Parts: sequence; C-alpha cells; structure tokens
Amino acid sequence: MAVIDAQPAFDARAARRTARETRRNENLAQKKLTSKRATLIAILIAILWTIPTFGLFVTSFRPGADSQSTGWWTVFVNPSFTLDNYFEALTSGGTALTLGQSFINSLAITIPATVIPIAVASLAAYAFAWIDFKGRNILFVFVFALQIVPIQMALVPLLSLFSRGLEIGGVAVFPGFELRDVDHSFATVWIAHAIFGLPLAIFLLHNFIAEIPAELIEAARVDGAGHGQIFFRMILPLAMPAIASFAIFQFLWVWNDLLVATIFAPSSSLPLTQTLNSLSGSWGSKWFLQSAGAFISIIVPLIVFFALQRFFVRGLLAGSTKG
Repeated sequence: MAVIDAQPAFDARAARRTARETRRNENLAQKKLTSKRATLIAILIAILWTIPTFGLFVTSFRPGADSQSTGWWTVFVNPSFTLDNYFEALTSGGTALTLGQSFINSLAITIPATVIPIAVASLAAYAFAWIDFKGRNILFVFVFALQIVPIQMALVPLLSLFSRGLEIGGVAVFPGFELRDVDHSFATVWIAHAIFGLPLAIFLLHNFIAEIPAELIEAARVDGAGHGQIFFRMILPLAMPAIASFAIFQFLWVWNDLLVATIFAPSSSLPLTQTLNSLSGSWGSKWFLQSAGAFISIIVPLIVFFALQRFFVRGLLAGSTKG
C-alpha cells in the first residue's frame, strides 16, 4: 500500500519572493520614519511642546512687576533678570510652612512611600511567580483588578480606619491608635501611598520575575538554597530593571501628589505641592512665584529619572510578552 506524503513541497522561489517583499516593506517603513519631513515634524512638535515650559522658566527669573505688566517674550527686547523670585519662594509660603520646609517634607514622604511598596511587592511577586500555593491565580487576578479601583473610593474608608484604629476579630491591633496621635509623623501618608501603589508594583514585578529561567531556580534549589536565599541572592539582582522602573513611577506619583497628602498629612507635614498650590496668595497677586517654585519642585524628579533611566526601558519592556 502506497503512503502518500501529505506535506507540500518546499517552494524556494516563493520563499525568496516573500523575503524580498518583507525587506522591501521594512525599507519603505524605515524611509518614511527617517525622512526629512518626519524629522521636521518631530522637531516642530518638540518646539511647540517646549515653548510653555520655556516661558515659565523665563518668568521665574523676571522681576514680579515686569511679569505682571508684560509678557515673558518681551525679555528678548528688554532683558531683566533676578533671583529674588527663588529666594522669596523658598522663604515664604501661602501656608504655615515655607517652600523650603515643604521640600524637606516631600522628601520625607516620598522616599519611604517608594521603598515600602517595592519591598512588599517584590516579595509578593516572587511568591506569585515561583511558590505554588492554593488559590494563587485567583488571588493574583484580584490584586491585578485592584488597579482599576479609583483612589477616591478608598480615601474615606482608609481615613476611618486611621481615625478609629485597626481591629481583627474584635481585637485591637493598634489599641488607642488615632490620626491625631501621629500629628508629627508621616506614617499615615506612607501607608496610604503604599496601599495605592502595591497593585501596579506587584503586577510589573511579577511579569519580570516570572520570566527568569526556571533552570536557574531549580539549580539553586538542588544546591540547597531556600526561598530566602533565592530571593535575595538571585531574584533581587536580576529584577533591578523592573524595580527601578516602578521606583521612577512611584517616586513621581508621590512627589507630585496633592490629594492624598492633603487628606492624611498633618498640618506640620504638608508636602511641596500643598505649599506650591497656595504660593501665589489669596488673589493670585504673586503668581510669578509659582513659576520659581515649579522649577524648584522638579529638581529632585529630574535627578531620580536621569539616575535610573538606563533601567527604565528595560524594566518597562520586561514581561510584555508573558502574563
């Protein structure tokens, strides 16, 4: 009985034609993206995008009287610059705190509020990726779904929790703990920011950690390493790009936050955004001070971004092809 080969014959001519068409399409797309027209459009968009920022920067160095009477573009005709706006912005404020004091408060809020969710999320991501426990997938989906919950929905329950204390099974975990007891600390703001940042942190770190080759984990287990040794000696060093990427996001979110800090921070611990919001005065008579305060506020985020930018793209692309 003859056996019929069901596989079609290889058509070398068709394969070469397909390869030529693919290369032609790639070259055409590359020419379109690198054409002079595309370059000019990109430069034009960049210029238009930068003009408002440049105007704000020029205003921050102009005397207040000039800013209130003429536009910033008149500086090219009648240049006049001063550093008084920066000195006044640092030493004065629309609240009880000066901008300089609020700058220190923002650092005290942002650094722990970035480190805490990273520490917790890295442990949780490792558990979801490499520890087999009952209900793991359902719990991970639940954590992932928490990202769609608006922050505003959690503000009132969380504020009530801080004001009345935390109880589990009718037993007070922090007996007598109330919001007024932490008027001179940042604990409530740290906890609130950590809670809001954990779902995204766990999701990003899980996607990265799950892509680590299983052979490495198995080899470490054969050598007698436990979960603690595997996590601290293998997972953390390999997951640094993802950790740095989330650290940039979390740092910027917390640094620029106004809502959470206004609700949970005591009056003596208000961040930079709160003071900057009221820096111009009741009727906006000193609005030019906000331009100087705005550039003071972006110094630290710029330092953080440029220090960690080499990890940024690697961390964002990691795990993009694997859930």
